[in-house]
Amino acid sequence: MSVFTNALSQLKKASTYINLPSRVQEILKKPERVLQFSIPITMDNGSTRVFDGYRVQYSSARGPYKGGLRYHPKVNLDEVKALAFWMAIKCAVVGIPLGGGKGGIAVDPKVLSQGELERLTRAFTRRLVPFIGPEQDVLAPDVNTNPEVMGWLVDEYSKVTGRFVPAVATGKPLALGGSQGRTAATGQGGLFILNELVGKLKLDPKKTRIIVQGFGNVGYYFAKLAHKAGYKIIGLSDSKGGIYSNGGAGMDPDHIMQDKKARGIIAGCYCVGSVCDCENYRSMTNKQILEAPTDILVLAAMENQITRENAGRIKAKAIIEMANGPTTPEADIKLAKRGVIVVPDVLANAGGVTTSYFEMVQNLQQYYWTEAEVMQKLKPIMGQAFKQVWQKAEALKVDLRIAAFVLALERIAEAIEVRGKY
Repeated sequence: MSVFTNALSQLKKASTYINLPSRVQEILKKPERVLQFSIPITMDNGSTRVFDGYRVQYSSARGPYKGGLRYHPKVNLDEVKALAFWMAIKCAVVGIPLGGGKGGIAVDPKVLSQGELERLTRAFTRRLVPFIGPEQDVLAPDVNTNPEVMGWLVDEYSKVTGRFVPAVATGKPLALGGSQGRTAATGQGGLFILNELVGKLKLDPKKTRIIVQGFGNVGYYFAKLAHKAGYKIIGLSDSKGGIYSNGGAGMDPDHIMQDKKARGIIAGCYCVGSVCDCENYRSMTNKQILEAPTDILVLAAMENQITRENAGRIKAKAIIEMANGPTTPEADIKLAKRGVIVVPDVLANAGGVTTSYFEMVQNLQQYYWTEAEVMQKLKPIMGQAFKQVWQKAEALKVDLRIAAFVLALERIAEAIEVRGKY
């Protein structure tokens, strides 16, 4: 099943729990605009390569399109449409006045030089210029993109339009109007959600075991912040494999990151400096770490990690989706029957887009906040969104994903309806 088919399945399922007008449901089945480009680039050796680039602008009912730009070999239109739809839902769940969009280029950035990557980004930006901007569509980092890429994008957009427009993208370097706290924002937002969930489940944070699958920016900062807050991180993994604590002893994600940078992989031994413990820790594949015993499993990698094939083997009491679309609809059904709570991506990882909204506000006002102020504003938004979704789930007797979608669809439907019918 395609990722976008999964997204439409979620839309259909949530629609049955509310009186969603058929007109609204039909509108939300398709994106408002799909952009697809061929991007020819002169490589360092003088040859020409043509890359496929996409931008899907799904819904602007509640405000300008908002969503990341990812660079990955498997980027395709089906995936980008699904991610754009989920962004529209996500922004509505946390109540920020933005719509949903997503973009990407089918490329492995690891095989490009810095110059080739910059030329590709600038060429893609030039094609996007008529369709993006603070009042139309605002981009952000995603898989394999970062503040540097956003800096190139802002610079190219500003050159083409003849004016400096920092609010065309978020997640920028601070020197170009980036926001304090943006790098860790998705992970920090996830920690706020974790705290709310642990409170509802009446768990002791110091005894709560957590596995984090995915050790990129989001997974790293989530694990780092959770460890600092007293939770026990007992497993971590990236695309090449991971490490698991046999006896349930915790680990400091910073030590894992330091060792990963030194070796290029997450080793099966827990090393603090030159001292390594290979007896109480062991290597695990991504597949194994998903199915390892834990209290909370955090999914911070890619889509479709938990499917109907492995859902029955998940041993976690609860799952927090920090990645987009990591659980398929079939897996949701199996997990719900087993009593496994899933905090959906459209709620759990919304700290990133919420802080991106803060960055836009700061850019447009030319008034900048400290990191403490950013987190002070983020915490109540995430906490309130969790409480509203939890209450909706209890009222409708549904899981948290359906509840989040119902809440979002109610807000999007209201915006569509008050705009008029013609």
